[in-house]
Amino acid sequence: MSAKSVFQEEKNPRGIPKAPFIANVEEYLGGPDGVVETPLKNFQDAIAKYRYMDANLTQRRKGLEDKIPDIRKTLHMVEFLQEKREDKDNNDDLEDDLSDEENFDNTKKPLTTTFELNDTLFAEAELEDTDTVYLWLGANVMLSYKLSEAVSLLRSKLDLAEASLKATIEDLEFLREQLTVMEVNTARVYNWDVKRRRERRLAEE
Repeated sequence: MSAKSVFQEEKNPRGIPKAPFIANVEEYLGGPDGVVETPLKNFQDAIAKYRYMDANLTQRRKGLEDKIPDIRKTLHMVEFLQEKREDKDNNDDLEDDLSDEENFDNTKKPLTTTFELNDTLFAEAELEDTDTVYLWLGANVMLSYKLSEAVSLLRSKLDLAEASLKATIEDLEFLREQLTVMEVNTARVYNWDVKRRRERRLAEE
């Protein structure tokens, strides 16, 4: 019996194979004289593969759970800048109706904000009026975007990250179900073998 035969052809949407439940151990082993060592080894190999996938997905879930709040916070900030920019454009249109004397002392206060340097340290900064922001894309790459383009990009990245997190959580739940099935299969085959050995020993006596 090969290790491949442990897994069913049925898979979840991300291609993780489903573990079969061994309802009839004797039939699965090929009869009352079936060998248990190879199936048990195959079960342990399958469990190890499931646990490896579980560890990778758990790490991926943690990364996404850390990443999504950062994307959401960045999106909210860019949307705020976009709203301020739109308000300024509207105000500029209204100022066309004012006289030069009224505009002479009309100095606009810069936008003051705080930004995070690390988890417990913040600094204050004044933001110039701009329609451009710079976004980190990863791998030490930063690009400039118009505010509308940045909002569109961040919304897309947020949607993708949230969909990926949802799929990852579903995969983790599926994996843990398969792990339970394989552990139950292991116990059933082992107990069946113990019972068979006991019955044969009693028959010999």
